[in-house]
Amino acid sequence: MLLPAKSEVARQLRRYRAWERSMLASPADVGVRSTFEDSGYTLCVLMGKRCAREAADAAERYLRTNLVTHPQEQVDRLSPAGRKTPSGAA
Repeated sequence: MLLPAKSEVARQLRRYRAWERSMLASPADVGVRSTFEDSGYTLCVLMGKRCAREAADAAERYLRTNLVTHPQEQVDRLSPAGRKTPSGAA
């Protein structure tokens, strides 16, 4: 199964939460509500969910895991010399 890059999930979750706060502060603002709904839709697509609230919950759970999902994220798991350590090596 393909999983999205955690950095992108984190970015979209932050965006969703920011627009959620804005929408709650200004519920009559059609532009804010529309952008909030767009951010929820993006999160739904990214997380494979049909409801924005479920997508946000899934994103939070996903970000707590240790799964490496994107080649760029593997850079963080390289040894200090910039090479992967062979299995069994220190």
